[in-house]
Amino acid sequence: MRRTSLAWLALLGVALPGCDKPAEDAPDATASASVPAHQAATKPDTWLKPEQVERGRLVYEKHCLECHGAEGRGQPDDWRVKGANGMYPPPPLDDSAHAWHHPTAVLKQRIREGSPPGVGDMPAWQGKLTEAEIDDVVVYVKSLWSPEVFRRWIEIEMRSMQN
Repeated sequence: MRRTSLAWLALLGVALPGCDKPAEDAPDATASASVPAHQAATKPDTWLKPEQVERGRLVYEKHCLECHGAEGRGQPDDWRVKGANGMYPPPPLDDSAHAWHHPTAVLKQRIREGSPPGVGDMPAWQGKLTEAEIDDVVVYVKSLWSPEVFRRWIEIEMRSMQN
């Protein structure tokens, strides 16, 4: 499986410039190792499964919106400056902050475990959200990224899978 995934990723780098049409049977973005190049070249929300994006949006609006803002835009406070409590405020999750700098596994880990001690106030969602809900909210967050940022994120995801 890993060898097959790495082969797809190698093809992604070679074929990315020449393709522009999404496939009808688009894969789940949480399994990005198998993202065909023609899908990665398009806007993320053209190949992310709409029903999964919608499920993720609902989870996000119920559990994440209050801190991370509408459509992941964040809050008025600068997320790069510690607050009066000594913690960093919740960052935006759209492509204006740093969520896209992390591979899927790290995004899911942060949701499960919350902020590292002494860094932020994000609670751990393990036991409160199912794995499917975590997958869905990660796909929703990815749908908020611009095509350029999404392509750059794919490179990060590919490097993480090689380790």
